Amino acid sequence: MRRWLLPEHIEDVLPAEARAIERLRRAILDLFEVHGYELVAPPLLEYLESLLSGTGRDLDLATFKLTDRLSGRLMGVRADHTPQVARIDAHLLNRQGVARLCYCGSVLHTLPAGMTKMREPIQIGAELYGHAGIEADLEILKLMIASLKGAGVAELHVDLGHPDIYRALTSALSLEPETAETLFHAVQQKDANAAAEIAGRGSEAGDALATLTTLNGSLDVLDRARKALPRNVRIGAALDVLADLAARAAEPGVRVSIDLAELGGFNYENGLAFAAFTPGSPDAIARGGRYDEVGATFGRSRPATGFTMDLRQLAALVPAPPRRRAILAPGDADSALVQAIEKLRASGEIVIVDLPGHEGAREELACDRTLVKKEGQWLVT
Repeated sequence: MRRWLLPEHIEDVLPAEARAIERLRRAILDLFEVHGYELVAPPLLEYLESLLSGTGRDLDLATFKLTDRLSGRLMGVRADHTPQVARIDAHLLNRQGVARLCYCGSVLHTLPAGMTKMREPIQIGAELYGHAGIEADLEILKLMIASLKGAGVAELHVDLGHPDIYRALTSALSLEPETAETLFHAVQQKDANAAAEIAGRGSEAGDALATLTTLNGSLDVLDRARKALPRNVRIGAALDVLADLAARAAEPGVRVSIDLAELGGFNYENGLAFAAFTPGSPDAIARGGRYDEVGATFGRSRPATGFTMDLRQLAALVPAPPRRRAILAPGDADSALVQAIEKLRASGEIVIVDLPGHEGAREELACDRTLVKKEGQWLVT
């Protein structure tokens, strides 16, 4: 067996990609900061019951599990940051007002989310806790759009959905958990026949769920939904929220559409759900929504909304930043040379000291200037 081979859908990040990812990380976190979002860094491992509290079966299946040798308890490698950030908001910060939190770090998935996906995404996202109104959803949605535009995504298409419509249609169904998961994915994948079959072909719920899979497209979908779906207070309220957000989220370069089969990522969203797409990517490049129930199992149910992106996926879609050119300095013990190098580095220049015996590989250093001594002074030429 070749010792350098990695598991499927696990890859090293090489210098060019790492440079692009790091620049995106800095720019996006800086954007979060000026909007008032504070950075948190949860651990990679947690006890499993904490890591999966308040989440759906999807997240359970995506989580790698192992036994802690210190306690004997089952632990998990995080597959998503949101449950951890909800725990931080509920137990460590315990703020009474609005908390704006953000994060960036690797997560690990047991299976890739798609054929082109990695099992170790670098997740970056922002979450807002403590406000149940549409203002919080709009702030998060606008922040996602600003993040993607700032990253260099020129053309954006944002799908808005509302899982509470699906939940209203399925509330009267008595389904086993596994069957309920199958139905959820049938609707999410727009499989009308499977949805109707599981919910009861010919029944009101079965017909409505089959119809739900077809309700996607321009904003007139909302009018079609009001006519096609059963009259229900929850459904009406959800459609009103979508109409309001669609009107307020519109901006140049962003096409907003409705997809009532958009039910969120890991099946814990209970309000608005949204996904961002761009030409050149078959998969969503960002996802988010409202998940007010995630913190309930931590003893503090707080309104919550947020979004997340994969920096590796994003870096592959935007123009790669060029490698910065460096200055080549000789390997000399001259104290004046040492001072000159320190001064250049303090000003932000990259200075590489030329080590002996590697003259034939200098091109690999990407140096376009040289530090040379002229008339007793070290100068860049």
